[in-house]
Amino acid sequence: MKHRPRPATHDPLCLLAAAAFSAIAVQPAKATDEIQVYNAGIAAPGQFTIQQHLNYVPLGVREPPFPSGLISHNSVNGTPEFAYGVTDWWEVGLYLPFAIQDQQFLSDAFKLRTLFVSPNAEQRNFFYGVNFEFSNTMPRFSQSRFGLEIRPIVGVRNAEWEFIVNPIVDVSFGKYGEADFAPAARVARKLAPDAFVGLEYYADFGEIGNFPGLPISSTRCSPSPISRPASSTWTSASVTG
Repeated sequence: MKHRPRPATHDPLCLLAAAAFSAIAVQPAKATDEIQVYNAGIAAPGQFTIQQHLNYVPLGVREPPFPSGLISHNSVNGTPEFAYGVTDWWEVGLYLPFAIQDQQFLSDAFKLRTLFVSPNAEQRNFFYGVNFEFSNTMPRFSQSRFGLEIRPIVGVRNAEWEFIVNPIVDVSFGKYGEADFAPAARVARKLAPDAFVGLEYYADFGEIGNFPGLPISSTRCSPSPISRPASSTWTSASVTG
């Protein structure tokens, strides 16, 4: 007799994730060099890794978000990510983000990050961490030159499902500086030891203490391995680790 899997709605993690994604409002996408939910996975101590993030915005914002700002519609955005595992709970990284718009290559300077996680997070049923990312931004990408991303990581998993939340706070400095709340979340079903199929959700509620209403949000349904996946609005893709 063949084993018949339980309906997904019987799984507590699946129910939790369904509640989290119950209010999704898709809007034109902004230009973003790195779209991913962090899962607390890091490089092994002494290991150097390189990833290339790349996404295309087929339906984006058609007007500049500020005078001379980058228009995301039909833009290609990405960054190489260089990372080094310092210990089993600490990783450091460097980004060199860029965009391509109207056949013009635009550099967005650099980002530096330091990531602290629970050791061996991939083996835990409950895992957590926090990422701090400092950015030096060019004028076409932001009105604030310097920024700081604070990204907590909280996740639970069992043999079949995992659910991860990144309640992100983006802080910009200077005349136009503010602190924004931009949460992200992921629910994924395990298909094989190194493969999941999942749904990711990204939102931007705007300035903390001054939320205008429903967040600008996007979702992605895609197959993905255990590495932190990239994504875009309702786009199917896979990422190799």
